[in-house]
Amino acid sequence: MSDQTTSAPPQRRTFLMVLPLLAFIGLAVLFWFRLGSGDPSRIPSALIGHPAPQTTLPPLEGLQADNVQVPGFDPSAFKGKVSLVNVWASWCVPCHDEAPLLSELAKDKRFQLVGINYKDTPDNARRFLGRYGNPFGRVGADANGRASIEWGVYGVPETFVVGPEGTIVYKLVGPITPDNLKAVLLPQLDKALKAGS
Repeated sequence: MSDQTTSAPPQRRTFLMVLPLLAFIGLAVLFWFRLGSGDPSRIPSALIGHPAPQTTLPPLEGLQADNVQVPGFDPSAFKGKVSLVNVWASWCVPCHDEAPLLSELAKDKRFQLVGINYKDTPDNARRFLGRYGNPFGRVGADANGRASIEWGVYGVPETFVVGPEGTIVYKLVGPITPDNLKAVLLPQLDKALKAGS
């Protein structure tokens, strides 16, 4: 009888030692599939369908177009116009990649292109726009990042479509690429333009 009682505890100990390993493997598999299946640019925004934050930003110091200071960021400029708001920085590598696409978008005069320069120095921001061209009709300097937080920005670059009534209708997390420009951003702009007419 003593032989039967001594054989049970080692099996129980083995099971108890293996149980955490099985739990870890199960969680690892779950995380692997959940993280691999999502599109990070489709992070939901609580601001979609709500008015754009009423944050005014000063103009980017020294940025001129036709010898006139480019105006800063003023939410009252959204009223009656569809706007594409791009949050960018000179130190942001993906921002360099999307800059030519923003220049192409700026040729479309059906909407206005507005920039929020995030945690950047004026010299570096002007140098960036000098290198790629300034696609923005307005550029606000968000030196401390507070305005970007109010917009719900996770990181740069991010782009918002704001409808003519001043409501955020779409948010793109990450850089504008040729693929998401055609598949997502242009259709969202067209949808906002049709809703405003």
